Amino acid sequence: MTAGRRGGGRRAFLTLGGLTLLSACAAEPPEPGPVPGTGSPSAAPAPPPPSSPPPVAIPVQRKPRYVVPASAAHQGSKVVALTLDDGPDPAYTPQVLAILRKHKVTATFFMIGQSAAAHPDVVRSVADAGHTVGTHSWSHKNLTELPAAKVRTEIGRAVDTVTATTGRRPTLFRAPYGSWSPTVFKECAAMGQTSIAWNVDPRDWDDASAHHISAEVLDQVGNRSIVLNHDGGGDRSPTVQALRHYVPVLIDSGYRFVGV
Repeated sequence: MTAGRRGGGRRAFLTLGGLTLLSACAAEPPEPGPVPGTGSPSAAPAPPPPSSPPPVAIPVQRKPRYVVPASAAHQGSKVVALTLDDGPDPAYTPQVLAILRKHKVTATFFMIGQSAAAHPDVVRSVADAGHTVGTHSWSHKNLTELPAAKVRTEIGRAVDTVTATTGRRPTLFRAPYGSWSPTVFKECAAMGQTSIAWNVDPRDWDDASAHHISAEVLDQVGNRSIVLNHDGGGDRSPTVQALRHYVPVLIDSGYRFVGV
């Protein structure tokens, strides 16, 4: 090999090496150094975590429901809701169910928790017949005389008992003696309960005769009325007799039985 060729090859090698170095520099530029006075570079700060949604306010009733909701009454029709308190009772509740079944009427039963726990088969017979099961506290205490924790227990134990017995959580509540308070409404709301009262009371709990009970119901009833009767808590044979009379009279008068 001549000296000239060795020189040309070396120049070619240097040229190619230079191109390779320039190419590498263009593909991977060096990271910029810190700007004077700013300190070392650091990662961008993480965004702040999303704020928690505000708590949802629980709607609290200010008074119980005294009449059937207007949505249950179709134009030109008369509706009435039959409700029964203080059961279940193994003697009287089945008799009431037989009357309702005969006339194809549905009702709402507000059950005392202790009685429901003692007679689960009767509770299930009410639910299986298509009636609505509500609660009436655990032991029928006047809830307005109790602190919030005991009110919560009275309502919650009854609700839990009916739920365990029927497999369906009740959502309707009636306070014993019709005694409500802001505390009762607040605890009902916390447990998803709607408070139900009445506007027809024949006082069947007050040693009334069957004739008196029936006459009072028929005299007081009107469109969207909620009728109060009892299927437990004492001798309810007059109530059973009254139901046999006034239920078919209301049907013949054009009333349709609905829920509360």
